Amino acid sequence: MNIILFGPPGAGKGTQAKKMSDHFGIPQLSTGNIFRENIKKETPLGKKVKSILDAGRLVPDETVVDLVTDELEKNDYKNGVILDGFPRTVNQAEALEVYLSEKGETIDYFITLDVPEEELVERILSRGEGRSDDTAEKVKTRLKIYRDETEPVLNYYKEKGAVKEINGVGSIEEIFNRIKNAVS
Repeated sequence: MNIILFGPPGAGKGTQAKKMSDHFGIPQLSTGNIFRENIKKETPLGKKVKSILDAGRLVPDETVVDLVTDELEKNDYKNGVILDGFPRTVNQAEALEVYLSEKGETIDYFITLDVPEEELVERILSRGEGRSDDTAEKVKTRLKIYRDETEPVLNYYKEKGAVKEINGVGSIEEIFNRIKNAVS
């Protein structure tokens, strides 16, 4: 089973992806986690990504697609994947479709978490991850970039009929139950 967990920054994708991974027995692939690990280790990719993120911009499609497809080649993902934070652009979605079709696979579920913007800003500023772009102004920049560049991915998958919209407000367990109901 291949699932895309989608939504704006602060929607709870990482939290829900972990719960889904445990529940369905499918590994989570988080581009954010891969980037953070590379930044922490100060790898060439990490240094490149950090400078991009520090400016409040998105990492270029080619870099992200290469990173994800390399990761998906690992044996861990032979029974499926929960993609968290990918794809973020229509170009990335199209590249993912090509990659999966070459393997005879598709996206089974595209789950989007709907959360009002005020709630997103509050969540991001209160989660205390210490990201250099976690200021109210930078968060609003990230949300604008999301609306402009990432939201079209939602429309791309809506055209394919794969989208399950989930109310992303409530307790972690309430939201997770909505996801389980949508996937069952």
